[in-house]
Amino acid sequence: MKSKPVVPRELANKDVDDAVAHYLDEATEAVALGFIDALEQACAHVGRNPAIGSPRYAHELDLPGLRVWPLTRYPYLVFYLERHDHIDVWRVLHQQRDIPAWMQEPDSI
Repeated sequence: MKSKPVVPRELANKDVDDAVAHYLDEATEAVALGFIDALEQACAHVGRNPAIGSPRYAHELDLPGLRVWPLTRYPYLVFYLERHDHIDVWRVLHQQRDIPAWMQEPDSI
């Protein structure tokens, strides 16, 4: 099966920028770069295997098709929908966040 491109929404890009800024402020550049590497690996994995993510939050938030995949070594989750021609990344959120509050529907599915 061919890998689908992973396309982050504006909110997902902001989430990533905020996480990188946090790691640069509170840790080291190496930790921030490790986060980016873990995110890239997660996105590549999801692009190759879109159904791999858990549908847990799809049920909790009543957002059909929503899936979530965790980053390795970092407490972040990638929230996405599989589209016909790409992976639509909605958010990249810390696991300790109030996920339902942060997952306000950016626009209609």
